Amino acid sequence: MAIGCGSGKIQEEVTLNPTLHDTEVNVPARISPPSNFSQDQVLVFSKTNGFRHKSIEKGVATFVKLGAAHNFEITHTEDSLQFNSDNLKKFKLVVFLSTTMDVLGDDQQAAFENYIQNGGSFMGVHAAADTEYEWPWYGKLVGAYFLSHPKQQTATIDVVDHNHPATKHLADIWTHFDEWYNYKNINPNLNVIMKLDESSYEGGKNGDNHPIAWYHEYDGGRAFYTGLGHTEASYDDLNFRQHLVGGIEYCLGR
Repeated sequence: MAIGCGSGKIQEEVTLNPTLHDTEVNVPARISPPSNFSQDQVLVFSKTNGFRHKSIEKGVATFVKLGAAHNFEITHTEDSLQFNSDNLKKFKLVVFLSTTMDVLGDDQQAAFENYIQNGGSFMGVHAAADTEYEWPWYGKLVGAYFLSHPKQQTATIDVVDHNHPATKHLADIWTHFDEWYNYKNINPNLNVIMKLDESSYEGGKNGDNHPIAWYHEYDGGRAFYTGLGHTEASYDDLNFRQHLVGGIEYCLGR
């Protein structure tokens, strides 16, 4: 099947080789649909109608490799029409990978709400918080909206929950280079697992309680979000890769 990428153009479907080296990140618009349904099926969605992160292609390639190593299978799309009930029910998890602005129409939003309400799960990476500002349900699902960010820089992350699979591999303090979001409309019911130490970098605006990764249950499903992942280099960081794996495992109920 050929899948469009937001512009209305049709691109040929190509299968990505999960054995690609980290420097090989030429990712097609959509990876072939799942063929082995014995594995957990994960849909990675990276449509953008605002700023487009250069790291998206590297991120998709990383998810494919992690899936090959951890027994889940990735389908990648930027076609919002894939958000229909018949298609979504194939997937145990839907990942919004640095999506931006309005990416789903009314019918697609309704289908995604129904998916979550029937036990589906959601994972947001970085700019997933810079998405769908006029859809309050989504704002509560993702957990917060993007407010602003300073320049990219190194910051100290305080790991406040080591019991979650996304953080159990980390020390109490994690020093990492990234683009650090400030947030607004933060859902008060989040389970925060990592916070930013605003004294360690310039431009933080959330004060002593600056969440940067969290999870919660919402409207029948599970949700996980990490604010990391702006840079391509993040996807080469073993700590970040394991952080992603842990978020996926939580969403898959492992």
